[in-house]
This record gives sequence, structure tokens and C-alpha cells, in this order.
Amino acid sequence: MDFGIGEKTALVFGAGGGLGGAIAARLAAEGARVVAADIDEAAAQRTVGSIRAAGGHAIALHWDISDLDVITPGLAEVEKAFGPVDILVNNTGGPPPTPVAGQAPDQWTRHFDGMVRSVIAVTDAVLPTMRERGWGRIVTSTSSGVVTPIPNLGLSNALRLALVGWSKTLAREVGPDGITANIVLPGRIATGRITFLDEQKAKREGRSTEAVAAESVAAIPVGRYGDPDEYGAVVAFLASRQASYVTGSIIRIDGGLIPSI
Repeated sequence: MDFGIGEKTALVFGAGGGLGGAIAARLAAEGARVVAADIDEAAAQRTVGSIRAAGGHAIALHWDISDLDVITPGLAEVEKAFGPVDILVNNTGGPPPTPVAGQAPDQWTRHFDGMVRSVIAVTDAVLPTMRERGWGRIVTSTSSGVVTPIPNLGLSNALRLALVGWSKTLAREVGPDGITANIVLPGRIATGRITFLDEQKAKREGRSTEAVAAESVAAIPVGRYGDPDEYGAVVAFLASRQASYVTGSIIRIDGGLIPSI
């Protein structure tokens, strides 16, 4: 199936990580010209190297998404390389595991700026050119915690939920302009972040990481952690021509893990 995004410009944040890298690779495989943005430039370069080795088109861009002053020069670099952004993938790192109660105000502010305010600001910056062309895709990766709050991920559960309300509202506003806005939720996808969370839980509970992972897998109907490529594949579809009638949605990529309807 031709997704119809050949020659489209995709800006993928967190592209040096497991989920972002897989998303970038999938979009490139569909013919998009990918800008792999990450605060870790070396990691972004590795993603670009893999994309180019597979015959795709990509560049790496050092970008700290929490720094709003980087947006204008960053987008100028994107346009210089490939043209205006057609596909925006908002994908940020998560805060450390913590209870929700008793967190210092500056903790809330810092992570809100990095996970919410920055995403909104970048999206606002690319919308004018999307509207001019009458086409655009905005996909924002959050967490299954916005549906079923995850114990000891208090900051993440609360802050990422703000993006759900924002994206749903945005979808209605930009729908007439040929732009879609959707949320994707990862379940237990096999990335460094999940390994870290398993390790932290194991330390708190005095168990082995293997035991914690086995317990997690037992709760997943398909009986395994997800592959990052499976996550990237769903995002690539949401960016496609065929997904033009999918907007304002929350898509679960979780192997059936989230228990609610």
C-alpha cells in the first residue's frame, strides 16, 4: 500500500530513542524526508545512518525541545533541507518515576515546559504552512498512563493528560484545513525507557528485573512486549493519505494491555 507521503517532510522529535527512531525509520521507508531531532545529536545521527543505509532520506538535528528559542532557527534548518513540515511527530522523554503528591513546584514547571508547553509551541509554529498547503499530520506520543494512571509515574500521568485535551481540541480547529491531530499511546514497548522503569520498580520492591518484566508480560494479552517497529508502523499509517478521516483520536498500541474500554 502506498501511503502517499513520498517527498513529504517529517519532523520527528526524540528520534534518537527507541520509539522516535522507529517512527523515523518507518516514515522514511514510506518515502518521507525525515528530520531526526533529538537533544542527543549522536543518537539522532545513528538513526539517520540507519535510514540512509536503507536507502531513505534523512538529516539529524540537535534540538532541545524544551528550549522555545530553538524553534525558529530549528524550523529554518528543516525548511532549508527539505521544505516546510508536513508531518510533525511530537515525542518527548518522560519524567523520573515519582509519586504525584509532594513534588516541588519547580518539578512540575520544568516538566510541563519540556513535555507540554514545548509540544504546543512547536505545533503552533508549523501550523501556518500546513494550512497554506491544505495538508498536515500531527501525531503526539504520550503514555498509557493518560487512560489508566501508572503507579509511581505521577508527573507523567498528570502532564501527558494535558496533551490529550489539547490534541482533541486542535483536531476540531484544524480539520477544515486538511490537517489531522491524533494521540498515540504506547503500552509496554521494548525500549530503553521500559527497561529503566522495570529496573527502578525492581529496586523499589527488592526483586529482580527479570521477575518484574515477567510479571508485566503476564498482564499483556499478546504475551510479550511490543516491538518499536510495530509502534512506528501505526504512526506511519496515521501520517498517511489513507488516514485523512482519522483525527481527534487516541490510538492504543499496547497489545491489549490497557484494561479499560
